[in-house]
Amino acid sequence: MDDDYMSYQEEEDYDCFDHNQEDYYEEPELQGVSSKNSTVMESLSVKESQARTLLIHHQWNVDNLFAVYIERGRDSLFKSADDLPSQAMTGMECGHSFCNDCWKEHFTIKINEGQSKRIACMAHKCNAICDVDVVRTLVCAELAEKFDRFLVESYVEDNKLVKWCPSTPHCGNAIRKVLDDGGEVECSCGHQFCFNCLGESHSPCSCLMWKLWTKKCEDESESVTWLTIHTRMCPKCSKPVHKTVGCNLVTCICGQYFCWLCGGATGSAHTWTSISGHDCGRYKEDKVRQTERAKRDSDRYAHYLHQFKSHTDSSKQEDELRKIVREKAALVTLKTKDSAFKTMDWAINGADLLFRSRKILSKSYPFAFYMFGEELFKDEMSDEDREIKKNLFENQQQQLTGNIETLSEILNVSFDEYSSDELKKMRGETRDIGLVVNKVCKLMYECIENDLLGTTQDGINHSISPYRSEGIEKAVEFLC
Repeated sequence: MDDDYMSYQEEEDYDCFDHNQEDYYEEPELQGVSSKNSTVMESLSVKESQARTLLIHHQWNVDNLFAVYIERGRDSLFKSADDLPSQAMTGMECGHSFCNDCWKEHFTIKINEGQSKRIACMAHKCNAICDVDVVRTLVCAELAEKFDRFLVESYVEDNKLVKWCPSTPHCGNAIRKVLDDGGEVECSCGHQFCFNCLGESHSPCSCLMWKLWTKKCEDESESVTWLTIHTRMCPKCSKPVHKTVGCNLVTCICGQYFCWLCGGATGSAHTWTSISGHDCGRYKEDKVRQTERAKRDSDRYAHYLHQFKSHTDSSKQEDELRKIVREKAALVTLKTKDSAFKTMDWAINGADLLFRSRKILSKSYPFAFYMFGEELFKDEMSDEDREIKKNLFENQQQQLTGNIETLSEILNVSFDEYSSDELKKMRGETRDIGLVVNKVCKLMYECIENDLLGTTQDGINHSISPYRSEGIEKAVEFLC
């Protein structure tokens, strides 16, 4: 045992025991490690690890420990606890040595508390980190496994280039990003995600744009907004009433007549332009303006949401098409006698590009919603400049849409039944249109990075994952 840790000869005030209170030792044995530790610490004025060492030596029998103390004295008590064979002691690089049982208990407590990367030496005020190999050696196999798991988790948490794959259900992979560009990655399980926010891959949206968009799509207030714009509450039963055509007199299912313009209850007598005995009162310009604005915002959101959902649905179908293309390509290579088609990489690459570019197209609509709306960049562009840039971006979207649809049409065929001439024609068309799709994607990203996001001055990081012709970066699995 460490001399510094067990020094007691120069401190006479340690002996604060009342030797006459012999009935003190007749109490029942204290239950629990912590209570026994506390009793020895308080009675002998020693530190926690010293008390633990004495208790371990006396097999946690407090009565026996105190009996030795009274009969033989303090020196003998500590000497007997200190007199251990060298193989029962372990020293750390800091120079402190303790018995293996003490170390084992110390490590056990720390591991169960969730500590691994910084288990410090148990010597007083020593902050040296214990050797991980010693920890593994002294604890049981179950704790050693738990210790190693905590080590991996702490490494992942502390390393910005290593993160857990956020797939659901969780694949359990810790992956390492090769490129430090904060972009998107694909885990070996196939899940693609943003390495910055751990959300699904959302390029060309920035993380903030994607966070706002997903919240907006999930927010029930959008439905409330629609009801506010398109319905009126019945003044009798308070149910929402929707009017599609007709004059301004509406009838609720409860039988109540009321005015569509102001919502006030009325009688049934009316003409196309007026309701008998009813006057809407003064024209409330602010209310009308507010309603018109709410309707405009709702219609705008509905447009971008529709485009986003349509292309997202198509990307799911094209993900299935990738599997079908691979199966058909395998059949072609088995059946064909033409050496030119012993490899069908062009078809597989075409299907991958189709899926990848469709996802980019779908995410370009949330990007446009925020880029040209007032939520994030209201003061960044004049109305005229905003309209010009919006038209330019929408033209790129239309070009990409047209070329994607063409590529989809080329690949959605039973080419496993094609002749060699038909396959050659399909190969040429797939490669040609693939080059166009890749080029339009590049131009769209250059426009976003240079002409749109590159000109903003709002101080918020709107960086996006860079476009990669070969697809999203394949992450390297981190091996424990």
